[in-house]
Amino acid sequence: MNRLYECRKRILSVCLVCLMCAAVYACGEKQDTMKKIKDLECTVIPEDRLPEELLDMIGKKKEKAFKITFEDQGFLYICIGYGAQETGGYSIALNDLYETSNAVYVDTNLIGPPPEEKSDPVASYPYIVIKTEFVDKPVVFD
Repeated sequence: MNRLYECRKRILSVCLVCLMCAAVYACGEKQDTMKKIKDLECTVIPEDRLPEELLDMIGKKKEKAFKITFEDQGFLYICIGYGAQETGGYSIALNDLYETSNAVYVDTNLIGPPPEEKSDPVASYPYIVIKTEFVDKPVVFD
């Protein structure tokens, strides 16, 4: 009986060690998937240089905040819109654009107009279109 107990105890110990190793490996794997592989070179594209199909998509979505991607001729277009604003004078800063092992990450923020421009009540629809090399990975918007 004692030998059976010892055998079960050893099997249980081995199983626990295996589970712990798997948990440590899984945690390390998740951290690596968010690690930056490289910054992506990009260009901010003005409205008059956008592909017609993309311009139509933006026109239909610009009233509300949106995040879309579009692929054309080997390029990836990342589009971020901030919806209707009460005034003009807004700009958008591109803080970061980089690739990881499983995704492309983009980070932007909306910058409000100076106080003197807020008095002009003309609605605007600020958005940014970023053009980069095509990467066949999902885009994560921060």
